[in-house]
Amino acid sequence: MNLLSIQTALLQGVKLLEDDAVGVPRLTAEVLLAHAVNRDRSYLYAHPEEPLSEVAWLHYGRYLHERLKGKPTQYITGRQEFYGREFRVTPDVLIPRPETEHLIEAALARIRPGDSVLDVGAGSGAIAVTLALETTARIYATDISMPALRVAAENAGRLSANISLVAADLTYTFSDRSLDVVASNPPYVPQTDHPALQREVRDYEPAVALFGGPTGLDFYQRLAIDARRVLRPAGWLLLELGYNSLEPVREMLRSGWGEITVEHDLAGLPRVLAAQLQS
Repeated sequence: MNLLSIQTALLQGVKLLEDDAVGVPRLTAEVLLAHAVNRDRSYLYAHPEEPLSEVAWLHYGRYLHERLKGKPTQYITGRQEFYGREFRVTPDVLIPRPETEHLIEAALARIRPGDSVLDVGAGSGAIAVTLALETTARIYATDISMPALRVAAENAGRLSANISLVAADLTYTFSDRSLDVVASNPPYVPQTDHPALQREVRDYEPAVALFGGPTGLDFYQRLAIDARRVLRPAGWLLLELGYNSLEPVREMLRSGWGEITVEHDLAGLPRVLAAQLQS
């Protein structure tokens, strides 16, 4: 068998992805090839003429085939960077998005040393692990998915983050007035949007982490009520916002909440709502 060089394999991968109109084809091919040879992307350009082993070529071909079928690159490699750290991801958890880093920033601006903080909907643990490593607060995280909690536990252990993971719906296992901050990136996609979603999202990411009922507001409505029970006076509720959810969510918090602020992402879209519970 004549072995291809790294450079030739990379170019062939880029061509396949371009022909199928896969987004960012060069970056995708680089990530998949680097994963196949178990090196970082810079290695590909430092050793362009190195022959690709038969095993690496077989892996690379399988990765390209999976990507062409729509499987997200992160689920192929099992990795996604978030807030400067690498997290393990599987199809059991939502892929962490850069936009969610705005939720982290909003939380860091409000968490005080020793606070009790709950991340509702742990998923990969990206939010809870990051807050544990960036603050001295006591960090808890809940999820109804046991497979997701196992991924979060793995990430916490690998990154040496001290968090407490709880199998629970919303905040139901926490006592009244026991928390200082509740943060969540909730399922907020309307069920009616299912057919219009990108196939990478629609066919591969977990529905339980995506869809918030017919209008996408179910989770917000439930959490707005539950947070009032578990938060101490002047505690904070921090929510990542979905498309067109700002005004409905703000209306849910019209009574009993003060200091409602909205933070926008780099595209100028409302991304995080912060509300302080009135005493």
